[in-house]
Amino acid sequence: MNPHIAEVIETPQLVLGRKSRSDITELIAKPLDEFPTRRWWIAFLITSSLMVYGFTCIGWTFYNGIGLWGNNNPVGWGFDIVNFVFWIGIGHAGTLISAILFLFRQKWRCSINRAAEAMTIFAVMCAGIFPLIHVGRPWFAWFLFPLPTQLHVWVNFRSPLLWDVFAVSTYFLISALFWFMGLIPDLATLRDRTKNPIKKTIYALLSLGWRGSSHQWKHYESAYMIFAGLSTPLVLSVHSIVSFDFATSIIPGWHTTIFPPYFVVGAIFGGFAMVLLLLVATRKLFKLEHLITLTHLDAMNKIILFCSLVIGYAYATELFTAWYSGNQFEQYAFLNRITGPYGWTYGVMVLCNVLAPQLFWVRKLRHNTFAMLVVAVLVTIGMWFERFVIIATSLTRDFLPSSWGMYYPTWVDLSILAGSFGLFLTLYLLFVRVLPVISISEIKGIMKKSAPIGESDDV
Repeated sequence: MNPHIAEVIETPQLVLGRKSRSDITELIAKPLDEFPTRRWWIAFLITSSLMVYGFTCIGWTFYNGIGLWGNNNPVGWGFDIVNFVFWIGIGHAGTLISAILFLFRQKWRCSINRAAEAMTIFAVMCAGIFPLIHVGRPWFAWFLFPLPTQLHVWVNFRSPLLWDVFAVSTYFLISALFWFMGLIPDLATLRDRTKNPIKKTIYALLSLGWRGSSHQWKHYESAYMIFAGLSTPLVLSVHSIVSFDFATSIIPGWHTTIFPPYFVVGAIFGGFAMVLLLLVATRKLFKLEHLITLTHLDAMNKIILFCSLVIGYAYATELFTAWYSGNQFEQYAFLNRITGPYGWTYGVMVLCNVLAPQLFWVRKLRHNTFAMLVVAVLVTIGMWFERFVIIATSLTRDFLPSSWGMYYPTWVDLSILAGSFGLFLTLYLLFVRVLPVISISEIKGIMKKSAPIGESDDV
């Protein structure tokens, strides 16, 4: 067999077609020079309207108080904390794709890491809204930070809620710096390419004088490696600390040691589903099928399938632990989750998170973009319901029937949730219009892996 043909067969098709490095630059950067399409404007109008509506409801909450929500006694944590945990989880896939897969030298990350990193930052921004409004008086939210005051009031460092402040703020800072550092070579490329003087000035300022010399590349690669090393433990620590909000309490259904790894895998699971949704839409919208190939999507689908198996194992372990413990309160908490008033939410959670991803055992479905969208949407819904099941059903029925109470979200709760999705998608739509959605420099680094064979989607 011809050695060249053998190399093409054995190598995953990460870049389709015979493209030069200038072709790669043109393919990725050209959409930034064109006027947005009608489909982009329609999507932007919908998402920005949702965002404005959500922020209007937040303002209405500030004016009238959180009594507008469905929170009550005993359910003091409702949609606000459910949405916080959900959005923090969504942001995990970006760091995993960027940092951990980089350290393991997985070249298939190069076409998807930029969008995933941006998604991480936007998701953490959405998550940060909910603790702010959850306190009821957001103008006092700065009390959460260890800042000196004239009242000599200091924060309680033993509180898991304070741990969240440090974990999430650190995660956002490192993720933003890691994302910006990866952008520097591409910003310099855009600077040298654009004819618009305003764009050229902005790109020149942001590219920090990058010229692509060997000296600059040496320091760049060292710094990128350091940030990848710093980001990697954050994947494990951030959502583990978020899980401590629950695991360190004595509420039945929360007081369990499985929560840290369970939350981390669930966050990666939900995050990958959201990245998959965005990438399938992006590759179609900007005609990037040659760079975001079915090989990339297939690898992501395999990770989603693996995580679903781990999540299913975690669900089973929770039930077994509750039964084996002999603790009647713990046993009832899980029995109530399955057969109680909110039992349907547990069924939705299992259906979406455990059963739906099993479709990806079939290779043909892993390469079918419609099947990907269906599974990704179901997983996103399922992961939101998982947080609802953990929080709401555990609080509605406490140790004593005298402290039982149902939780019903109001239209304000639902509106703020919709507004957070509007904010997230609006930021992503703006991102794909002003910055390269794929890393130009990293794609050029794997050009030797490009394949001369075409590939089509089975939709």
